[in-house]
Amino acid sequence: MLRLIITGTPGTGKTAVAEELGRKLQVRVLHLGELAEQAICGYDEARETHEVDLELLQKAVERHLTGGVILEGHLAHLLRIEKAIVVVLRCSPEELEHRLKSRGYSESKIRENLEAEALDVCLTESVERYGEVYEIDTTRRSVRETARCVLEILEGGGKRYLPGRIDWSEEFFR
Repeated sequence: MLRLIITGTPGTGKTAVAEELGRKLQVRVLHLGELAEQAICGYDEARETHEVDLELLQKAVERHLTGGVILEGHLAHLLRIEKAIVVVLRCSPEELEHRLKSRGYSESKIRENLEAEALDVCLTESVERYGEVYEIDTTRRSVRETARCVLEILEGGGKRYLPGRIDWSEEFFR
């Protein structure tokens, strides 16, 4: 039974890739952004973001964990999902900035997300929680190409997607 987590900084392509994979694999996609609305516990004015109670989100997700499922969202890696395969989507800060601007993100929100990407926040947290994870650079890949990379991982060919090959720190902190 497939339990696939697609996570990463906002703007890396999680939703589109998860939808593509859901169609190809014929499994449900759980969009954690929608489920997180049930777990909001406050609002952080300085960071312009809702605060989510992860225990409440975990309970909301567990109610939907039947059959094969893809969980997508930038908080997905913070949940405890048994036997999950975790894929972190990555994107160069330069491209990510364009994507977030096109979504209307504020300058401070863009800066926060670019910094999180440059510091490997989602990747580091994923490795801490799950151990074996994979990362895919979506900077110049289409949704279909990225989905093919995930399928390669699911078929046992994930060695070239093990963490450690992507480093945006020089690009961001120069």
